[in-house]
Amino acid sequence: MLRDSFLFIMFASSLLLLLLKACTYVGCNPTIGDVVVDRYSIPILCPREVKSGDYVRYHYNVTFQDGKTFDSSYERGAASVGQTGQGRLIAGIDKGILGMCVNEKRKVTVPPHLAYGSLGAGDVVPPDSTLVFDLMLLDMWNKADLVVTETVSSPRDCKRSVKRTDFVRYHFNGTLLDGTPFDSSYNKGQTHDSLVGEGWLIKGMDEGILGMCVGETRNIIIPPFLAYGEKGSGKEIPSQATLVFNVLLADLHNPKDDITVENQVVPEACARKSVAGDYMRYHYNGTFLNGVTFDTSYQRNNTYNTYIGMGYVISGMDKGLQGVCIGERRRVTLPPHMAYGEQGAGKDIPGSAVLVFDIHVIDFHNPKDSVEVHVTHKPEVCNLTSDVDDLIHYHYNCSLLDGTRLFSSSDYDNLQDTVLGADKVIDGLDEGLRGMCVGERRTVIIPPHLGHGEKGATGVPGSAVLHFELELMDLQKGVPEGYLFVWVEDAPLELFQAMDINQNGEVPIEEFGEFIMLQVAEGKGRMKPGVDPEEIIADMFRNQDRNKDGVIVAEELKLKVEEDKERMHEEL
Repeated sequence: MLRDSFLFIMFASSLLLLLLKACTYVGCNPTIGDVVVDRYSIPILCPREVKSGDYVRYHYNVTFQDGKTFDSSYERGAASVGQTGQGRLIAGIDKGILGMCVNEKRKVTVPPHLAYGSLGAGDVVPPDSTLVFDLMLLDMWNKADLVVTETVSSPRDCKRSVKRTDFVRYHFNGTLLDGTPFDSSYNKGQTHDSLVGEGWLIKGMDEGILGMCVGETRNIIIPPFLAYGEKGSGKEIPSQATLVFNVLLADLHNPKDDITVENQVVPEACARKSVAGDYMRYHYNGTFLNGVTFDTSYQRNNTYNTYIGMGYVISGMDKGLQGVCIGERRRVTLPPHMAYGEQGAGKDIPGSAVLVFDIHVIDFHNPKDSVEVHVTHKPEVCNLTSDVDDLIHYHYNCSLLDGTRLFSSSDYDNLQDTVLGADKVIDGLDEGLRGMCVGERRTVIIPPHLGHGEKGATGVPGSAVLHFELELMDLQKGVPEGYLFVWVEDAPLELFQAMDINQNGEVPIEEFGEFIMLQVAEGKGRMKPGVDPEEIIADMFRNQDRNKDGVIVAEELKLKVEEDKERMHEEL
């Protein structure tokens, strides 16, 4: 801003005066047809001098030769305005003001015949009076003048420039031609916002701002008849004032604009694209068109999570997030009417601001999504597959869909194990581990509602889709819930006699255990995997030894199936 202000001052000065040598145009203290000019204060720079036909606005003090003042524009509080060379000024001033620069001060001595002559002017100016005018030129223009623009600085990349019917937001410093400031958006702490070419701006600004790029700084000089003309504006802008604006374009859009998508980086593998109703996690940087950042998810170290296409986010973002791939990066530019509109949002986003979001899609899913299973390797021989109640041992790698590694069985000394269906692992993983052969490898994609949900877990972000690489290393077929032992084949018809090895009508725990282990060894029965066999046998024996005398007799022995039937009958 300091640099622009400096350039602006230099530019304004350059509009006042070109570098003069010791004498210019009318000489140092020339005589013009008996008019004596004393140029006692000449600005360094003077881009333009008064010519016949120009309009001028100037302050003056008028005295007689004895120094007595009889008129002053300063005392009246308003500068004098007139046109040169058209007989609208007294002849001496018409001649003496020629060649003046804005901000120049000169004394012009006018003899009587070029002032009020032998008649004088009422009681104020006696006949044959020589008058001395002390002039200060404030402004000059010509009806042939055009709006003058000068680009002070421009951005390297300009994809779009201002056209009629566009809406712009810009900062400005405004001065009169003599350098007197009259207004500044910087002092107000907000941009000036307006449609272009629709009569919202003075005609000269409507014209001068055309073709500007966001980030461009431009000086614009507007003659009075394309500014506020004879009426001026308030106390700050007098009648017939040339205006000088230093303008920085901050923003630009058209009310008919849609979102724009650019700078796309799309992964080669894209199984599906997002649609309305999906739930998405993404990172973003939010900036204005001038590159100033107003928000970023990276600074918070958390993705932004939302449903898309359902009105949970501003409409432009809702639209810009549809049709993307997981891992895709894209830049989405939102016009204000698809962002926060004329009201803006809080202190950070002003009204009518165009927003630019650089987005990185981490993952998305749909609440209706199921577990995705992709088999990457399957053994040629597979006679046994994992199912509910089985005890399995497996290797795994777990990551987010963007490749961020979360966990791995290689981080531990032992293989991971679980009993399927026992609620030992997240639902999606339990499902993904079913139907596997020993030696099989597969990848499993688990949506968050079958993973760690909206809250996440230690090391797992909320609402994260998980990617598992699995390899089944061992499989032990299980038993149904509530069972410790099941028969693979039909139980012996005379179960107690088969169990009573010494045929003495009693089965102690040693005999009971020997029988059970024999059934398992011969493949006729199966104990619950993952539990110490001695504990299982002890537990089973306690269940059958109903009178707790240390032995089982025929009347006590019942299969669990029979017990369950009796229990149901009692409940009914």
